[in-house]
Amino acid sequence: MKVGIDMGATTGSAPALLDLEELLATRLLVQGNSGSGKSHLLRRLLEQSAPWVQQCIIDPEGDFTTLSEKFGHLVVDATRTEAELTRIAARVRQHRVSVVLNLEGLDVEQQMRAAAAFLGGMFDADRDYWYPVLVVVDEAQLFAPAAAGEVADEARKLSLAAMTNLMCRGRKRGLAGVIATQRLAKLAKNVAAEASNFLMGRTFLDIDMARAADLLGMEKRQAEQFRDLARGHFVALGPAISRRPLPITIGNVETAARSTSPKLTPLPDAPVDAAELIFTATAEEATRPVVRRPAPPPPPSTNELLAQLARQRPEVEGPPPTLFPEIDQAERDAIIDAIMAELLEDPDASFRTVAVLYQDFLVRCRIRRVPGEAPTLSSFKRKLAVARVAPDSETAGSDAWQQALTMSEALTDDVQGVFLVLAQAAVTAAPCPSDATLARLYGTHSASRARRLLTWFEERGLLVVRLDFRNNRVVAFPDLGCETTPGDPNGPDTMVDLRPAAE
Repeated sequence: MKVGIDMGATTGSAPALLDLEELLATRLLVQGNSGSGKSHLLRRLLEQSAPWVQQCIIDPEGDFTTLSEKFGHLVVDATRTEAELTRIAARVRQHRVSVVLNLEGLDVEQQMRAAAAFLGGMFDADRDYWYPVLVVVDEAQLFAPAAAGEVADEARKLSLAAMTNLMCRGRKRGLAGVIATQRLAKLAKNVAAEASNFLMGRTFLDIDMARAADLLGMEKRQAEQFRDLARGHFVALGPAISRRPLPITIGNVETAARSTSPKLTPLPDAPVDAAELIFTATAEEATRPVVRRPAPPPPPSTNELLAQLARQRPEVEGPPPTLFPEIDQAERDAIIDAIMAELLEDPDASFRTVAVLYQDFLVRCRIRRVPGEAPTLSSFKRKLAVARVAPDSETAGSDAWQQALTMSEALTDDVQGVFLVLAQAAVTAAPCPSDATLARLYGTHSASRARRLLTWFEERGLLVVRLDFRNNRVVAFPDLGCETTPGDPNGPDTMVDLRPAAE
């Protein structure tokens, strides 16, 4: 069923219709400086789509709580524990209730933790409750910052992982992300890049205009138009609304935000005796206790500092017992290897960035309750390259394969996987992979880039490429003393899993 959401009017006064089903599949990014009309746009979208789809609004300022009066949204006060918010989010998906998560009154770090817990509960809901939900996140740069700020690193990672899951993996679980931000430059790129629909409003900074023009496929000289956009005017692009940049004007809304834009108000008439009003306490103030902060203690003297240093330090207590069952290192490594295998089962994994795969890996580790510290990003890159090959036990124990692993450690992270796949084919006397297969492993669709990578390996003396009389390619490894069997370089990418089948 195709549902067109009326967002307002285009330049020619024609209605600007937003395909709701397409929006649920392709997500939306809204950008504009403060006062450009982002919240008005989101309110229009929510009001028009309320009869058709379940909604969840992450509201840092409490502006959208007024939707409950006319459209029946349930307001969830975020002043709860993270466990409570996670359980509430699961019940929201189960009973298909539209909600507003009110984060008003919390500091930034508490808002990030509360939003991460709530989004995590919706993301981890049972498969039976994966109904479509429009998830609107206002001020998304707070929850998916491009760089570390003054908040704790743990809170930032939790919030960024939740936003990444929403925009990258939420579609298959019925979650359609709609994110709004004042500054594109402050929003994490891997979160913004997953949106296919864009509504760009007024902005003044060159870096934000350049990113907006780049997302809309416009030339840099055309980016100047974003400075001239009036309040409530946006440039739209995306499969859900227009295949070409389209100026639109957002229509009126039925509800109003609790906060309003500043308006000039005439000053009151000057009182007869202003000094008496200001310096004389009222009866209520006279009865109110005066709370004074105690004076800070004086700094310790040099003798006191030396005495403290001379005291014997107490013994450091051991780490507190973990809540999870203890397992040995071998079992932990086996669980991590299984998670890596699950991660690579996705056919799109080869074309995702390492950062996105790493965030997905961390989430899966938390779901599987892997104890201890998660592998670092550099360690993950190495595991990713090896996991894409994962030879059988006989091959893995051979001297040639161990030497190939040692040779790959001197290569950069992005080419280790391709080198190991070629080395495995040589050690097992398998046909040489095609250009399409090598390109997929390299994370590209270009066969010419795969061929240039083979030339790069050959120039460094790692391998030798030759063609037989049928123009099939053979890759030989002089240091390993083995070579692949002939393979068609122009063959298709068979998407054959290079790992051995499970017993």
